[in-house]
Amino acid sequence: MSKIDPIRNKIALNLTSVDDIGLLELRAEVDREARRRGLSFNVGEIGEKLAIALFKERPDLPILAPAPRGTKNIDAISRDGNRYSIKTLQRAKKTGTIYPDPVDKYRRLFEFILIVVVDDEFSLERVIELDWEQFCSVRSWDIRMNAWYVSRSHRALSVGRQIYPRIRTNPFRDNGKEVPQD
Repeated sequence: MSKIDPIRNKIALNLTSVDDIGLLELRAEVDREARRRGLSFNVGEIGEKLAIALFKERPDLPILAPAPRGTKNIDAISRDGNRYSIKTLQRAKKTGTIYPDPVDKYRRLFEFILIVVVDDEFSLERVIELDWEQFCSVRSWDIRMNAWYVSRSHRALSVGRQIYPRIRTNPFRDNGKEVPQD
């Protein structure tokens, strides 16, 4: 991934003329090729890859490396040792769960959480970074799962720092309000 570009690598296909069996066969071929390449169609893993790639491309952000498989609540680690949890939203109204420490429910589990919002074509729409304190101020408790989550709400997503699309404040333009980067 050399550039995060929502229109990159789009293939125009008209699948309306393909019958159901042909569509299933196409899906099987795509799945097979994705497995061969080590890719996953899991929304969470796609969001993680997009976030890590975005951080590598931006000199103002730390370089992230994927956390080892099976690491609880951590998906990436910066060179400075900061732990990142990455949660992806596509159509869902809330993020995946973040399980508290079984001994100390309020123990700090990570330094930052990235909320990655993707569209139906898995292109980045937004990336919001919350530090631990911001996460604690917007998190909600899922009684059924016994875990925390962040809802897809203006309140929750406006608390953190918007990483993508990049926001800049220009005091001479737009009355000093935050505006998307040109």
